[in-house]
Amino acid sequence: MATIKIKQIGSPIRRPENQRKILIGLGLNKMHKVVELQDTPEVRGAIKKVPHMVEIVEG
Repeated sequence: MATIKIKQIGSPIRRPENQRKILIGLGLNKMHKVVELQDTPEVRGAIKKVPHMVEIVEG
């Protein structure tokens, strides 16, 4: 299955608790950390909930 690389670009400080939990669920907890996850509808949905704090890394 295809994979997707996600990088955290925003801080969870002063953000709602549910957005913090989404970042933790994606495996992100520090700024500029990059994780590689399987490209599933669940992961895409989580990314759409916090687009201001994550970006999709090409390559």
